[in-house]
Amino acid sequence: MNSPQFTAEPSPSPSPSDADPYPHPVPYDVIIAGCGPTGAMLAAELRLHDVRVLVLEKETEPAPFVRIVGLHIRSLELMAMRGLLDRVLEHGRRRPAAGFFAGISKPAPEGLDSAHAYLLGIPHPVIVRLLEERAVQLGAQVRRGCAVAGFEQDDEGVTVDLADGEQLRARYLVGCDGGRSAVRKLLGVGFPGEPSRTETLMGEMEVGVPQEEVAAKVAEIGETNKRFWLRPFGGGAYSVVVPAAGVGDRAEPPTLQDFKQQLRAIAGTDFGVHSPRWLSRFGDATRLAERYRVGRVLLAGDAAHIHPPTGGQGLNLGVQDAFNLGWKLAAQIRSWAPEALLDTYQTERRPVAEDVLDNTRAQMELHSTEPGPQALRRLLTELMDIDEVNRRLIEKIAAIDIRYDFGDGPDLLGRRLRDIDVEQGHLYGLLHRGRGLLLDRTARLTVGGWSDRVDQLADPTAVLDVPCVLLRPDGHVAWIGDDQQDLDDHLSRWFGEPAG
Repeated sequence: MNSPQFTAEPSPSPSPSDADPYPHPVPYDVIIAGCGPTGAMLAAELRLHDVRVLVLEKETEPAPFVRIVGLHIRSLELMAMRGLLDRVLEHGRRRPAAGFFAGISKPAPEGLDSAHAYLLGIPHPVIVRLLEERAVQLGAQVRRGCAVAGFEQDDEGVTVDLADGEQLRARYLVGCDGGRSAVRKLLGVGFPGEPSRTETLMGEMEVGVPQEEVAAKVAEIGETNKRFWLRPFGGGAYSVVVPAAGVGDRAEPPTLQDFKQQLRAIAGTDFGVHSPRWLSRFGDATRLAERYRVGRVLLAGDAAHIHPPTGGQGLNLGVQDAFNLGWKLAAQIRSWAPEALLDTYQTERRPVAEDVLDNTRAQMELHSTEPGPQALRRLLTELMDIDEVNRRLIEKIAAIDIRYDFGDGPDLLGRRLRDIDVEQGHLYGLLHRGRGLLLDRTARLTVGGWSDRVDQLADPTAVLDVPCVLLRPDGHVAWIGDDQQDLDDHLSRWFGEPAG
């Protein structure tokens, strides 16, 4: 059986004005509110399937400050699946996949099940820019200075009202507009959870004392206070994080005097901080949307869940939401989605968010300087010397332990497949186009009438312990076996009726 040729990049998508075999009663297929990492990734995923996308961003310019974020293993794998990893790596700094859980310093477990077993530190504005450029390259439209003020949905689509009075029409609306999501509030979806109990100041500024003095004091305080650090950032500046005196109004940025006051209260010195580049604050509010979908309106990223930043999971969780949603929403728009496929977005991703909220709650307790949490932290630090404990926590934070419930079957069913070696190089190189993939070690099976949605590769040499796997566009294993009829049943389950 001959396998199709795979290219390193997806084929250029036609622009919205090009001829399209699908009738469109409205100007856009999807309007996305918010052009952060989640919204930009979703736009790119939809454009892989020629979905007409408009992204609305209320801010006219990117944020004026540079905050370093970490891309965990699963997010790096997703970048590799779409041919973005090399571009992203150019702008980041690798570090070991260790020390994530509550800042407990333990070495990375050996043999993590990934070809990308590291953390990548990258400036937040850079990852946003790279993902937005990718979406635009594929044909998405991005409009800045446009805030969603209201919307109404009906059986055919959603009418979106902008703050300036303009009205737009789309078949679907997705709120990727952050923790204070206007889309979620207008939709009337509950956002239960806990408000902030503690708050942390974070900023970038210069210091007026020698680096050795800073390092010594940070090491001393850091023994018990994991929400305190001063780290050289480059160009003479330091990243400064210090607990706030209380919970304030997040809409009001802190002042340099706030930082000096808290540094003196905790460290006995303000280190002579001066010349701030930016100042911010964050709390430990933890909330989860009651629903991810109401009719033709969906939520993703921080619009659907917020939690403390400990463990660095927030951006990753949102990007992974977009990766899960993109192909399903495209299938719905392209009219080949099986019944209820779009609903699996919530059934799969909401439990993942619940788990992240729980582990960040636990980590925040372990950050407390009270005797009880400190005793628990010492106990967990000891337990993490056991490899399986350390491995379990790292895999949880890095999101490579996720197994969606696809029914009974081998443990691999529902899990993502690592980037294994295949005849044509690496598995993830075959997923750049955002389609499903049959990896067939028997060279006997075919995707038949699903070839417009699913690629196939016959490779008896593939490094795989099972005869054949069917991968969804997000790299999760949807089927394992070697029987054609059973494969056809599962192709129908995930990719609808065959063409023709």
